[in-house]
Amino acid sequence: MPPRRYRTLFLSDLHLGMRGARAEAVLEFLRHHDADRWVLVGDVVDGWALSRSWHWPQEHNDVIQKLLRKVRAGAEMVYVPGNHDGAARQFVGMTFGGILVQREWVHETADGRRLLVLHGDEFDGVVRLAPWLSKLGAHAYEWTLKLNRPVAAVRRKLGYPYWSLSAYLKERTKRAVQYMAEFEGAVARRGAEAGVDGVVCGHIHKPELRAFLHDGREVLYANCGDWVESCTALAEHEDGTLEILRWPADLLARGDGQTHPAATEVPVLAEVTA
Repeated sequence: MPPRRYRTLFLSDLHLGMRGARAEAVLEFLRHHDADRWVLVGDVVDGWALSRSWHWPQEHNDVIQKLLRKVRAGAEMVYVPGNHDGAARQFVGMTFGGILVQREWVHETADGRRLLVLHGDEFDGVVRLAPWLSKLGAHAYEWTLKLNRPVAAVRRKLGYPYWSLSAYLKERTKRAVQYMAEFEGAVARRGAEAGVDGVVCGHIHKPELRAFLHDGREVLYANCGDWVESCTALAEHEDGTLEILRWPADLLARGDGQTHPAATEVPVLAEVTA
């Protein structure tokens, strides 16, 4: 089956170099999908994990090479570094191997909407005010991800699809749920203040596509998700419609001839206040 093609594909939080990264899933996604423009929304390489313990298997290198081949084949690629690959922020405005590095990026959809692309760590008070505490939390998170492996192995033997124990625990922790809700609202406010139609981000490993109200106008909040827990990407179709792709569910659940969700189906939440 030929790759499914989109106008734009947004990928975030691959965390290559971390033992919990699902590089094999990323590779499969890249083989089955293509786009005119690829936008990498941060934490592509996990410099924090690599600084603790070097881990760079062939599959992680293959992901980088596959992305570079997309560029050599004619695709445009923009890279917005996150906090785990923050060292790349010193190269903002420069192009490497055809990949443009930007601190933020304004993407215009086919239907004329302007979307501000940023990683999102600037909205995380822990990262901004106490980086050492955030790194400690990342280390604990990585240990939690290790529990995913035996759980995933058992589920595979029983014929069940992949399921993330770490994501399950995170979504049922009251403080984590509250933090994610506050994060989404803060990102939506940033979009409203910037005068754009929406914001595309990553960082919190929670894929989402919804609209917020701010001063009476809708602001789209789009989170790409990640490739550690959710294995998701944000896709823009040729008509500008946005959709969350879940791998491999999106490939298994429908054929190429089926329609995609309409933009009007994006839910609108309550008013976001300052």
